[in-house]
Amino acid sequence: MTALKLIAVGFGIGAIAIAAPTFNKDVLPVLEKNCQSCHRPGEVAPMSLMTYAEARPWAKAVKAAVVARKMPPWFADPNYGHFANDRRLSDADINTLVAWADNGAPEGAAKDKRPARTFEAGWNLKPDIIVEMPKDFQVKATGTINYQFIRVKANFPEDMWVKAAEMRPGNPAVVHHMKGWVVPPCSRWMAEAVPGEGYEGAETGRNEMNDGNDIIAKFNPGLGAQSFDVDGGSAKFVPKGSDIVFEMHYTAVGKATTDRSKIGLVLAKAAPARRYFFSAGPTALNLVIPPGDGNAEVVSEVTVGLDDAKLVYAQPHMHLRGKDFELRLIYPTGESETVLKGKFDFEWQMGYDFAKPIVLPKGTRVIAITHLDNSPNNPFNPDPAKEVRWGPQNWDEMSNIFLGLTFDVGDNPDKLFHRSGPSLLPPGKSGPALTALEPPVR
Repeated sequence: MTALKLIAVGFGIGAIAIAAPTFNKDVLPVLEKNCQSCHRPGEVAPMSLMTYAEARPWAKAVKAAVVARKMPPWFADPNYGHFANDRRLSDADINTLVAWADNGAPEGAAKDKRPARTFEAGWNLKPDIIVEMPKDFQVKATGTINYQFIRVKANFPEDMWVKAAEMRPGNPAVVHHMKGWVVPPCSRWMAEAVPGEGYEGAETGRNEMNDGNDIIAKFNPGLGAQSFDVDGGSAKFVPKGSDIVFEMHYTAVGKATTDRSKIGLVLAKAAPARRYFFSAGPTALNLVIPPGDGNAEVVSEVTVGLDDAKLVYAQPHMHLRGKDFELRLIYPTGESETVLKGKFDFEWQMGYDFAKPIVLPKGTRVIAITHLDNSPNNPFNPDPAKEVRWGPQNWDEMSNIFLGLTFDVGDNPDKLFHRSGPSLLPPGKSGPALTALEPPVR
């Protein structure tokens, strides 16, 4: 039987009967568009929402999550910036899910059921090339697992332009996050590494951007595939003969297991006019967070060195003490603009695609402002009595905003940014904070 609800029309004149939302007709389109990239078998979400049988037991939980706006995850303040990948549900979609749950979560007529959304063998894109770790990495049951760097022979036979990429964890239970680096033949980084073997710490050598190394793909829970085809047509450059270095952050889960992750690449059909490039962006290698500080401010800065760079993507990064972030631009004219601001969630390290590229004139200062909670009130804080500095492990901290930019294919990426302002200061007792900016900006 079709569930009905009554909506009064006028002042006691009468009522009309409107069918309650059903899964097949009303709810499934919302889930397909906003939820199923994560809520499907093999993904990071704890349950699948692909079918009515899978979604029906979670109807009340879905209602609670969308009303609280906990799902889909999205942390950018709507008062700053506009984003092409904005995941927020519309009020109409929220009302549909709420009404469905409140009216018994009916399935609806079979004739209203849409063909199931399909995914490419577990991918969110259709890769032309797949580069996989050549053997399993052995993940121990307990204890600290240092960052692992694994060089993989890719054997790219020619220069390539890549318009999209995706990293897929072989074992999502133990892969917290990872990055894939393009390492050209001329690069000195891990040049002597045995392919497939894990290296850590100083034994990896220095990863110098002027060697031509570039991030080709990233994985964080909820991040998904990344497209580089923006700004009227751009792509990432992969030189002939390059290898891929997998930068892996594993977490022990109480039992020994293995992982063999991979990267999928989608090739551009022709060379683009503009190159897409990932940068670590403003980075606070000199951060110091005092013990017990519940709102430690950390500020970092880089200055643009190219004439035609455009900002297209931003991804804030901190560890367990991260609270909030802001990306601020100070143009050569002195004008200041906040283009991204929001709350930080370590479990959902979101990337934000700007709806329109932001022109960064040469000399523009790009500033990251973050706040971190090193107090006992932070339930995720490893040790509130400890002074915290920059480091790769979760009990250390980081404060930077990864940036995606485009520029002319003939430009030298080494000139894109140089560290400036507070990022040049030696570590102090805390910060660096906004007071370190020259001139001071609030």
